Amino acid sequence: MANPFVHLELNTTDLKKAQAFYGGMFGWKFDDMNMGAGIYSTFKPDSGPGGGMYSAPDMPRGWQAYVGVDDIKAATAKAKSLGAEIHTDSQEIPTVGWMTIMSDPTGVRAAMFQPKK
Repeated sequence: MANPFVHLELNTTDLKKAQAFYGGMFGWKFDDMNMGAGIYSTFKPDSGPGGGMYSAPDMPRGWQAYVGVDDIKAATAKAKSLGAEIHTDSQEIPTVGWMTIMSDPTGVRAAMFQPKK
């Protein structure tokens, strides 16, 4: 697949409870980072994409999947031209890369990610 899923994120109301569940269920280990406004907890299973967990009351709860792209600005423009609604437009994640969060024309949320080289 040309553009695989590369990162998964969970926004939850209770980060510690989510860590206990996914850690107990799948054996995931977590690395907590203080982001100032809260904790972002990363995980990386033995295979497949890793991800992060956080608690943000103003964001939709649930899993968010990120598809890898080579050029975030071009991919965002293409998504717009195909009818996507852009929620977060080409935002830089310092030292990591760039992301765009959108809804496809059917209203389903998805995201794109371009890593820093």
